[in-house]
Amino acid sequence: MPKFQKDLTQGSVAKHLILFALPFLASNFLQALYNMADMFFVGRFNGAVGATAVGVGGQITILVMNLISGLAVGGTVLIAQYIGAKRQEDVKRTVGTIFTLYGAAGIALTVVMLVADRYILRLLVSDPLAYPETLKYTDICMSGLIFIFGYNAVSAVLRGMGDSRHPLLFVAVAAALNIGLDALFCGPFGWGAAGAAWATVISQGVSFLLSVWYLRRQKFLFDFHPKSFRVDKEIARQLLRIGLPTSLGGVTVAFSFITLTGVANSIAGIVGTTALSVTGKVNSVAILPAFAMQASVSSMAGQNLGAQKHDRALKTCLTAIGLALCVTLPLMFLVRTFAEPVTRFFLGTDSAGLDPAVALECVKQSAVYIRSISWDYIFVAGAFNIIGLALAAGHTRFTLSMSLFSSIVARVPAAWLLGRTLGLGLMGMGFAAPIATALSLVIDVIYLCSGRWKKSRVMVNTEIAALE
Repeated sequence: MPKFQKDLTQGSVAKHLILFALPFLASNFLQALYNMADMFFVGRFNGAVGATAVGVGGQITILVMNLISGLAVGGTVLIAQYIGAKRQEDVKRTVGTIFTLYGAAGIALTVVMLVADRYILRLLVSDPLAYPETLKYTDICMSGLIFIFGYNAVSAVLRGMGDSRHPLLFVAVAAALNIGLDALFCGPFGWGAAGAAWATVISQGVSFLLSVWYLRRQKFLFDFHPKSFRVDKEIARQLLRIGLPTSLGGVTVAFSFITLTGVANSIAGIVGTTALSVTGKVNSVAILPAFAMQASVSSMAGQNLGAQKHDRALKTCLTAIGLALCVTLPLMFLVRTFAEPVTRFFLGTDSAGLDPAVALECVKQSAVYIRSISWDYIFVAGAFNIIGLALAAGHTRFTLSMSLFSSIVARVPAAWLLGRTLGLGLMGMGFAAPIATALSLVIDVIYLCSGRWKKSRVMVNTEIAALE
């Protein structure tokens, strides 16, 4: 078996989940940490204006990332199932195809977003102080998309092979470098939000180049030579069939958060957008355990479905839900208890360019929003991991429908109703998240009990292709 490849169809389910999830969790925590570092240093040196720039600009970056992340998810699922089915040549074809498609998409989206971002931001940021900083931050981040896509492509491929340790090593370098550059660019250099953006782009570029260098030295099955970048039409068709619904689902979720930013802006102006920006960073860390388990389920259940071990795939999902709850419930308590100190950690009370009373209100309202949204942590453990099983089976149309339902049908209307119509403000907007996730979880449980996930869309097609 190749060095980076692990067999997840044998041994203890809980042990495999934990050993896979811990590096993934640490990796994503480090990514969240350097995003939080952006918020911390910009918030400290540039106040609520800078925090808004990082928060809103970060949402645009996430939207673009989600647009092509489906290709990575499709690659992870295909690789995992091919490994479970002992089809090594198909693994190699999938790796080459995903790197080629990811690179082309990264270049194309960089060009498009450098033109389009200013028009999107005019709809989201009304404050004349915050708009220029937000545009600078977003433009710089968009210029470095190719590095972000490259790192995520490498990570998706390795995780499909059952390796979550090496992506952790690559992101650890990026996190350490990003924090150091944040302190330098935002402090002594005084570059504000633009400095945080440059720190992010440089650190992710270094991380990606390091990952390529390391994999080439270890004689990875893809050598990164120009002649190796080619597309296998059958694999590409599979990737797009699995990936496009996942991409649309990710874009839907990101778009819903952008819409919520507009709602918060209409309710409380810069206080509202600042509250959503700070809460977004805190929330991104709090849901990481459930998200790490989802990734573990996708890889581990994918291999077991490829090997036709349905009982083990189901056990993987249920065990992951239990493990995730053991972490998310204590996190909910901590977030609710320390909401205001956490907010003050990012913003202080002397935000640059704002009246002190307004700055203090930013801190208070951010804490209110964090406390109300924290109830969501009860439900994400179940919802995320059932979706992980659906992804492992290649049922991405179901995952897309759940993204649409949770984000557009449930969350955005609930936020508008509770926040504006009923006058509950940011507290009401926060409650929209747990309401939407709870409703989605009901449908997820019905899907799980139906047994539809046993009929893997990926392996049905690949078996037909093998017979041909």
